[in-house]
Amino acid sequence: MTNSKPFSIVVVDDSAFARKQIVDLLKSAKYDVVGTASSAQEALAIIREKKPELVITDVVMPEMSGIDLAKKIAELDIETSIIMVSSLTHEQVILESITQGAIDFIQKPIHSEQLFDSIEKIKQSKKVN
Repeated sequence: MTNSKPFSIVVVDDSAFARKQIVDLLKSAKYDVVGTASSAQEALAIIREKKPELVITDVVMPEMSGIDLAKKIAELDIETSIIMVSSLTHEQVILESITQGAIDFIQKPIHSEQLFDSIEKIKQSKKVN
């Protein structure tokens, strides 16, 4: 059975440069970026509306962290996978990200191979073609 719906992604990062970098990588690989947000609050509105299969979010953001965003997404009862990205690689940050629902943690600067591998694993687990 083939799922004809494209694999939709929302990118969340308070840095416009980092957001653009991730979006450009995703679009170059023909992924469907359905929204971008510069804050977790903005992201929540987009996630409620678009119900993406994947959210790629920075961990460190003002007002609400990516980890807190993951907690809020879980409360929405939407089947959305989360990839956390950060230049912080402290074991505690990685563990907390995974504990709060992130499927993967990718260190910045993001390398396309690692990002695409992570997305493909998520797609396979959801059986999205």
